[in-house]
Amino acid sequence: MQMPDHATAPLQFLHHLLRVAIARAQPSHCLPGFLPPPPKGRTLVLGAGKAAAAMAHAVEASWPAAAPLSGLVITRYGHSAPRPAGQVPRVEIAHAAHPVPDIAGMHASERLLALTQGLTADDLVLCLISGGGSALLTLPAAGLSLEDAQRINRQLLASGASIHEMNALRKHISRITGGRLAAACGPAHVLTLAISDVPGDKLSVIASGPTVADESTCAEALAVATHYSIDLPASVREALENGVLETPKPGAQLFARHEAKLIATPRQSLQAAAEAARAAGLAAHILSDEIEGESLEVGKVHAALARAVARGDGPFAKPCVLLSGGETTVTVQATRPGAKPGRGGRAGEFCLGLAQALQGQEMVWGLAADTDGIDGVQDNAGALVKPDTLTRAKTLGLDLADHVSRHDAYGFFEALGDLVITGPTHTNVNDFRALLVH
Repeated sequence: MQMPDHATAPLQFLHHLLRVAIARAQPSHCLPGFLPPPPKGRTLVLGAGKAAAAMAHAVEASWPAAAPLSGLVITRYGHSAPRPAGQVPRVEIAHAAHPVPDIAGMHASERLLALTQGLTADDLVLCLISGGGSALLTLPAAGLSLEDAQRINRQLLASGASIHEMNALRKHISRITGGRLAAACGPAHVLTLAISDVPGDKLSVIASGPTVADESTCAEALAVATHYSIDLPASVREALENGVLETPKPGAQLFARHEAKLIATPRQSLQAAAEAARAAGLAAHILSDEIEGESLEVGKVHAALARAVARGDGPFAKPCVLLSGGETTVTVQATRPGAKPGRGGRAGEFCLGLAQALQGQEMVWGLAADTDGIDGVQDNAGALVKPDTLTRAKTLGLDLADHVSRHDAYGFFEALGDLVITGPTHTNVNDFRALLVH
């Protein structure tokens, strides 16, 4: 990748850092080195997530042509990566909705689970897991309909719950996540290859951990539902109270022939971006790859740090790049009567807070994006903040406070021409944020 000059083309430079971070997490780059030799029996590929199609293609490209290979992975609509020219399709790609599950995801999950029947101790199951799998692997527990699962997901997404909290509940009300897919794969050897999109890179949280042991409990799942006022059917609430829906736990015999490996993480992508910045002669500081909390407030904290650095009294010397990742949240509040509903996601909301708190600070530019290329449910990955963002917004008659109150980051930055649009990236290591301070 050709590197733009950070002094004369700051926005192009930030875009470059985003591309470097995404490239580091591409399955074609990071997956092949983790593949084992073919087993004595057959190899079954199962998986789900926004990177699932690209991961399956990477397996197909590296697997010996003479060795048996088949399977099914589920990805989000529009996230199918093109197969390399001449590559023979061996793994089926199914498509479903995200972040709210749909009937296509439920049918695909049923077919995926059915493929585990008849496995033997000589067989290998390659499970390809990435962010988004919680919604794509949709098999509601007994007592739950698809409509129930959809309603619960919508409520969780709007609640402000962390990804750990959301998945603690989601995997206890599923027949396929929370280690249950692993139970179905016995007695085969199971190797899970995962791309992390969660703070802390905990395998049991990524896509709700379909093939790994679950440390969370029914009691914790019920506590999440109670705390965030999630509407559960009475029969499901009772099953959680009685422990009927408990998930397989660490040490269970069913995991004896299971391995799980992280092939790409948020920190690795941030480190790649930092190395690119340093190669351009800039100091680069990774604040954290595990930042959580309300997106708007996280944006304000980043702004305070950048302003201090720009004034020369911060913890870092300028010029520099400040990098961070993690998974922030947006708690959707009821809008005033008659107000136009907002559009946007975590990255855009972060940029609203960043712009609000930077107060037009000179020589500071910011970019925030979701590395899967989709911020919430819109067509943008994120947005840009410039020193003149507030001035241009005022000229256009944009009321920043109004857009903040309606969670309308998309409308605000679209009007300014400052959306970051990448299209689906075929990977997912969650939030990417970069601030350039000169």
